Amino acid sequence: MSVKAFKLVPAVEREMLMGMFATVDGISQRAPVHWSENVIGAALCFPYVVALDEEFITVHSMLDQQQKQTLAFKDGHILQDFEGKVIVATSKGVYILVPLPLERQIQDLLASHRVEEALVLAKGARRNIPKEKFQVMYKRILQQAGFIQFAQLQFLEAKELFRSGQLDVRELISLYPFLLPASSSFMRSHPPLHEYADLNQLTQGDHEKMAKCKRFLMSYLNEVRSTDVANGYKEDVDTALLKLYAEANHESLLDLLVSENFCLLTDSAAWLEKHKKYFALGLLYHSNGQDAAALQLWIKIVNGDVQDSTRTDLYEYIVDFLTSCSDHELVWKYAEWLLQRNEEIGVHVFTRRPQEEEQENSFNPDDVMSCLNKYPKSLVKYLEFLVLERRIQKEKYHTHLAVLYLEKVLHLKSLETERSEELVDTQAKLQSLLRKSDLYRAYFILDKISGSDLHMECAILYGKLEEHDKALHILVHVLKDFAAAEDYCVWNSENKGIPYRRKLFHMLLMAYLNSSSAERELVMAAVDLLNSHAADFDAALVLQLLPDSWSVQLLSSFLTGAMRESIHAQRMSQIALGLAKTENLIYKHEKVKLKGHTTVLSDRKLCQVCQTPFCEPAFVRYPNGSVVHTHCAANRLVTSNTNHHFSSSSGRT
Repeated sequence: MSVKAFKLVPAVEREMLMGMFATVDGISQRAPVHWSENVIGAALCFPYVVALDEEFITVHSMLDQQQKQTLAFKDGHILQDFEGKVIVATSKGVYILVPLPLERQIQDLLASHRVEEALVLAKGARRNIPKEKFQVMYKRILQQAGFIQFAQLQFLEAKELFRSGQLDVRELISLYPFLLPASSSFMRSHPPLHEYADLNQLTQGDHEKMAKCKRFLMSYLNEVRSTDVANGYKEDVDTALLKLYAEANHESLLDLLVSENFCLLTDSAAWLEKHKKYFALGLLYHSNGQDAAALQLWIKIVNGDVQDSTRTDLYEYIVDFLTSCSDHELVWKYAEWLLQRNEEIGVHVFTRRPQEEEQENSFNPDDVMSCLNKYPKSLVKYLEFLVLERRIQKEKYHTHLAVLYLEKVLHLKSLETERSEELVDTQAKLQSLLRKSDLYRAYFILDKISGSDLHMECAILYGKLEEHDKALHILVHVLKDFAAAEDYCVWNSENKGIPYRRKLFHMLLMAYLNSSSAERELVMAAVDLLNSHAADFDAALVLQLLPDSWSVQLLSSFLTGAMRESIHAQRMSQIALGLAKTENLIYKHEKVKLKGHTTVLSDRKLCQVCQTPFCEPAFVRYPNGSVVHTHCAANRLVTSNTNHHFSSSSGRT
């Protein structure tokens, strides 16, 4: 039968709690209780209804209408509620039906793993127990019920019970061996909330059940670590979570360590080292402000001294870490190691630093370049950063970068291999720098180029030195690169005005026309130049230079464009002249209007500024008719009232 709720005792004074089966309005809100047909009497003893028949006393719960207990009782004649006590009588004696304490009934139900019944009974007892006492009792019952569900692997139900019962999460953690830190002062609740020593006893060594329990604890701790449930013992929670993640090789281990956490260093470090989680151990050191220890450990991984495959890109991670590291001594300490391993990536530790550090000048460019002298690829990357990205206007950086480009080009050419992509790329960078920068030492670079076949570079340098005839001679007669010659005129005349631009194009035309050998390709180049850049020439001067043998049809595009440009310029001049004449007429009209008004000056006329009469005929008249002394107008001693009085839209006198 069910857990006992009552026992029979002889009729002596015993205390009982009673209740009602209906509302104060007499309305029944519960399902009927099914009794046998031979019921002699019934009484209410909250939360139970007790009934007597010829052979038994039956007990039903008002909370779930289920029969809870049966007591053998023959020859019973009466069952009655008498002043709060349930009395039964036979022809030979009188008995009192005494209920067992509710807490004992609930504990008996929990011991039988009848969680739902225990909770229903506990809730039903709320009205008969003082509020504070009930809350303490009910929380403990919820916690006990949670551990029962947990032991049955009913994790969702267990989690809700733990939350509702406000379980100290360390009670749960303590079931798992070695998860609580050695420094934890936690002691289990007394009397205990469950009967298990640890997880091994609970699962009886079943590895699958143990794994399920650990997965549940990981999930539960992750949910509660940022809530009030973990307040006061976040170190215990985070340390336990770290140990679970490390043991299970869980991907959330890194997420835990890169976020704000309270993992205890001593316990966590030993556990991570035990499970060979060296990268994670470095993150732990970093989160505890020990960047030097973290870097030392990560470098061991990259060097192969310890094995950890967590990150295959650990070298790049170290570069990024040092790039954002505020400990500059640490950056200088490991910069050499970074560069030795990979010059082109290692230099990022200097080129990708936060922009706010640029103002602090924490990494002086000269100091950085001294460090990079042994690493030519890194040096080029760093100079590109200074010159092209930060646009530092210092001659030595621009010249140094140009020299490095030039030396690399000459070296690649000396290998006598096919025109490689690296050579093409470097030569393009050199030409771009020579064109765009005005800070490098052009004579110095030209001297280094002399004797080589870098004709395009020579032409650019001559252009920087304003020796355009030499530059165009190279482009036209040595390289025969007519498109490059036109581009030369364009980029050399940028932001220098139309006359300078026309000068360059005329020089290019002369280079085509004054050739000692009248090559057909030069003639065609000259024709193409005129036809495509008609606006960049003085047409009258060009016609004087062209050979008489050239036909009008050959120059039709040039002549058409020149005529259009001439007409356009003439019309624009006429418009500008017309606008100037109109403005002049407007001013003349204003002057006539001002002269049309007479001004009478007498010894009674007062200056509007100083309020004294005029002693001489000289005066200043404002457009609104006000008259003032010349010295008053010059001194501008005008009061705020006078300013308002003299204000005029034109402002002329």
